[in-house]
Amino acid sequence: MSAKGHLVELQDTLYNSRNPTRRWLHCIRRDWIIGALNQLALEPSGRALEVGPGSGVYLPVLCSLFSEVVTTDIEESYLDRARNLSSSHPNLSAKIDDVTNSALPESGFDLILCTEVIEHISDSTSALREMHRLLKPGGKLILSTPQRYSPLELTAKIAFLPGIIGLVRRVYREPILETGHINLMTAKQVTEQIEAAGFSIKKQFKSGMYIPLVAEFTGDQGLKLEKHLERLLRGGAFDWLLWTQYYVAEA
Repeated sequence: MSAKGHLVELQDTLYNSRNPTRRWLHCIRRDWIIGALNQLALEPSGRALEVGPGSGVYLPVLCSLFSEVVTTDIEESYLDRARNLSSSHPNLSAKIDDVTNSALPESGFDLILCTEVIEHISDSTSALREMHRLLKPGGKLILSTPQRYSPLELTAKIAFLPGIIGLVRRVYREPILETGHINLMTAKQVTEQIEAAGFSIKKQFKSGMYIPLVAEFTGDQGLKLEKHLERLLRGGAFDWLLWTQYYVAEA
């Protein structure tokens, strides 16, 4: 299997991980985004775009909510899953496209979903400006990306060091691959870029507390502690410790 194929396999694993914390961190993000999609698309009409579909977890939801769904990536292999889904979702199409310099027409979409993508793009400023251009006036963007200084991102820098990654894989006993995060930002930086692109932020949210070693070795009891801390931190001065930041913005 190619490296890109392994990345898609990894994304599948995350939602079914045997590690309670790992599974929760990804499922809570998935559930929040699906909830936001359902709130923003009350009728099965309009056009939606997903930038960077990954394993395609959101594509069936988008297809049920919009009359036409387009998904894009810069790599053909990342779109294979979407093309397989199109056999059961005829309103879905997959196209090669670079979101920092998109060939898609202006004002062509009612909603854009971009989740866990901009941290992989060095020029996220251009990506956000292009997404604003692609949305109709009043169209919505749903965006999520990790927080730069969250314990999970800081720990990941250590976990992938030579000699340590092997131990991490033995602990988890499931696929562990480099995150590829080259553009981690604070909430302040993301907010500034979204607004500079021309968007008006309508909703913000943060989720996902990770405590090193507790997550790996204390199972469900450790997850209870992490969930408790998440509730205490959210909305406060220390919510930069939570892993994922979410935005709903209007063009």
